[in-house]
Amino acid sequence: MPTLSTLLLFILACLALAATPGPDMLLIASRSAGQGLRAGFATLFGIQLGTYCHALLAALGLAQLFVLVPLAYDAVRIAGAGYLLYLAWTTLKSRSVLRAPSASAAGQPLGRIVLQGLTTNLLNPKMALFVLALFPQFVDPRAGSVALQILMLATVLNLVGFAVNALVIVASSRMGRLLGAGAAGRWPQYLLATVFGGLAMRLLFAGQK
Repeated sequence: MPTLSTLLLFILACLALAATPGPDMLLIASRSAGQGLRAGFATLFGIQLGTYCHALLAALGLAQLFVLVPLAYDAVRIAGAGYLLYLAWTTLKSRSVLRAPSASAAGQPLGRIVLQGLTTNLLNPKMALFVLALFPQFVDPRAGSVALQILMLATVLNLVGFAVNALVIVASSRMGRLLGAGAAGRWPQYLLATVFGGLAMRLLFAGQK
């Protein structure tokens, strides 16, 4: 198992990562503002399930495929961008996907929101490369099972991410209620569709770096 000093250093790295605004935080914030606390936490749950999946792939060595075969990376990247564009389109055209937070019970099922968060995370090959680049720095083959150490690190990353993003969810949900109290229309749908579209463009044109 990783030593205490290794875990503390990894926690600091996770805190710096989680506190830096990025695509996941943007998606979580937009969901929370448009649909409230439950939708925000459901999105976070799906994203964190994806983190475990990427950790398992790294433990099995499959994440190295993106390094060795750039075409595989591009295929997943394009598929992810296409999926996000699809979500943007369906969000815009639907009249029942989003409701104001006060009426979130009538909105999208939480299971579907979790699945969207999971799928969005899985179809982002940059997440797989990030896990592949960061985790081995904190793994010691002499300290026990490498796969178990990687899963432990993924759990630490998710715990730190939960603590940071819970604050984002609460703040965004309150902001959404304030806006919803005096604003009508479909602004939550436009917001989420814009986020999906922006993430798709970022993934599509970022390329492999």
